[in-house]
Amino acid sequence: MRFWSFWFNSFFLSSQYNPPRFVELLMLLLAIAMLAIASILPNRLPYLILGLSLVVGASISILVREAIAPSHETRITQLTASLLLIISLYGFADLMYSL
Repeated sequence: MRFWSFWFNSFFLSSQYNPPRFVELLMLLLAIAMLAIASILPNRLPYLILGLSLVVGASISILVREAIAPSHETRITQLTASLLLIISLYGFADLMYSL
């Protein structure tokens, strides 16, 4: 029980310390879960679409947040978010081409 209490308190404090980063983290965790389900069950297309849209939303949010208030690791964060955005847009294009 102490283990779960520690994690709950950590999530609670991180959500109060930097709410936009916490929401982006949740979006990316949900995207990972949706894309994992889509890779396990390839005939379930909504999981793939939801996962890719969560990645697009999180990466755009990260880019906007870094443009407004840069952090100490601005360049690497922007590079990672741009890479995620390009890969997810490529996934959408491939999905549209295959349908």
